[in-house]
Amino acid sequence: MKLNFLKKFFNDESGAVTVDWVVLTAAIVGLGMVVMSSVGGGIETLGSSVVSDLGGRASGYQNLE
Repeated sequence: MKLNFLKKFFNDESGAVTVDWVVLTAAIVGLGMVVMSSVGGGIETLGSSVVSDLGGRASGYQNLE
């Protein structure tokens, strides 16, 4: 009786797909975190330079006569 239960348990693959999806999702999230940590500093620097450039420009229409 106990041996049949163990054989059935080890041959059952109904949860294997769920485990695969969990591992795949964790890998994608981890890769996204690595990319954001390496690119984040450059994005912050670029944003600061855009803000300073726009701050130095005149806004509105200018009369060019």
